[in-house]
Amino acid sequence: MAILTNEMKDMVANFQCFIGTVSKDGVQNIGPKRSTRVLDDETLIFNEGTGGTTYQNILDGSNVVIAVVNRDLPDGFRFIGKPEVQTSGEIYDKAAALSEKNGMRPPKAVVLIHIEEIHSLKPGPMAGKKIS
Repeated sequence: MAILTNEMKDMVANFQCFIGTVSKDGVQNIGPKRSTRVLDDETLIFNEGTGGTTYQNILDGSNVVIAVVNRDLPDGFRFIGKPEVQTSGEIYDKAAALSEKNGMRPPKAVVLIHIEEIHSLKPGPMAGKKIS
């Protein structure tokens, strides 16, 4: 597992994350997930509200890539990992309570991303390079 630094955690907390998956037929998909947040030092999490293409791709076995950037610096990270879908239990219940607090319906599921690799998206010689 790769370890998230405080800088990475802050970026996930403060900027839009985009989630990439691939269908079982090899069709790529990318979309924003506003609920993306840090669960712990090795895991990101997001609420799955729509049950659309991203969710179906995950259910069909796709790995997940998450990109986040701060255009003002510029700097960013790409996180690659294995998803774990939860539709009940303590983590799901906390996510459902967060949704309710924000005036939203409970999620269909929560998706934990167990980070295996982290890449730099900072322009320059480290662009795209694996850093963890």
